Amino acid sequence: MIDRSLFNTDHEAFRDSFRRFVEKEITPFHEGWEEQGYVDRAVWRAAGENGFLCMTMPEAYGGAGADKLYSVAQMEEIARAGVSGIGFGLHSEIVAPYILHYGTEEQKRKYLPLLATGEMVGAIAMSEPAAGSDLQGVKTTAIKQPDGSYLLNGSKTFITNGWHADLVIVVAKTDPAAGAKGTSLLLVEQGMPGFSKGKRLKKLGMKAQDTSELFFDNVKLPAEQLLGGPAMEGRGFICLMEQLPWERLQIAIGAVAAAQAAIDWTVQYVKDRKVFGQPVAAYQNTRYTLAELQTEVQVARVFVDKCCELIVQEKLDTATASMAKYWCSDLQCKVMDECVQLHGGYGYMWEYPITRAYADARVQRIYGGTNEIMKELISRSMGLGAR
Repeated sequence: MIDRSLFNTDHEAFRDSFRRFVEKEITPFHEGWEEQGYVDRAVWRAAGENGFLCMTMPEAYGGAGADKLYSVAQMEEIARAGVSGIGFGLHSEIVAPYILHYGTEEQKRKYLPLLATGEMVGAIAMSEPAAGSDLQGVKTTAIKQPDGSYLLNGSKTFITNGWHADLVIVVAKTDPAAGAKGTSLLLVEQGMPGFSKGKRLKKLGMKAQDTSELFFDNVKLPAEQLLGGPAMEGRGFICLMEQLPWERLQIAIGAVAAAQAAIDWTVQYVKDRKVFGQPVAAYQNTRYTLAELQTEVQVARVFVDKCCELIVQEKLDTATASMAKYWCSDLQCKVMDECVQLHGGYGYMWEYPITRAYADARVQRIYGGTNEIMKELISRSMGLGAR
């Protein structure tokens, strides 16, 4: 394997520490969380107490001021362990950065320390029943009132951390007639009148990750709940476009780590499992299949590591992030399918990690923008936009 020069000794020490946390606080309980459809709230507080939330936020707001590679190591460990119910990445590296980059000083001081301790769980509400990857098609509205407040109406679906969420960044139209230029981001807190949560959605995979519908019925939001204040009204779509490359790279990071874990589990399985008197690994088809998969995952990892270097340097562009997201999630699904096949009938049994990983993988090609949308973005960067 190629040495990963991406991480230094401090990153690896952090990785080891977080791996121990996963082994103690998450893995023993994850199967039970899959049954109930959500992780226990206590794990959020435990993560906060151990400094595993919002690590890249400045110390002034409760974070550690760490670089994004610490978060990359954390994402890889979550994927490696197959504990897909943990929504730390979205909370720490999507929700918190929106507040850090675009929020007012008052908003940063109010919310970021609580997100860092796990006292608050964060979510972001983009998708709607009729608007998924097409963020310009959002129908939720936040109409400004004479007193300066906003009246929020609409619904969201497929919202990760939605059921636990204490704070939701809601994508809404403050000027429905202005298209993308009329989109704003608003901060909605649990308990605000008119804000309610629907049922937890039952999914093919990621069964322990609470995913829910959110409803907004005449939620009156004070003007200070507009992310970034008055100057940011109508600039929500720009914010989304600026942050989506990092979100999509996170999907690629998890995809490669999960694919490698699947290969590792399968290598061990085919060594132990015997068919017709010899290990499954003794068959040329098995060895060649795994050799091909390992080569492809190694190639993907080198690309993703390069993208991680670019994100740390704030140079990752939309097209490159889209390439990473689409290629790695497609590869992840391919690897899972081949590894299930090599497990035979046991690959279809939920008690085996490969089976759960197979189910978890499928959504990777859908959320964060479907892979078809990724290809559209890539083609536009090549001057091939639809006429």
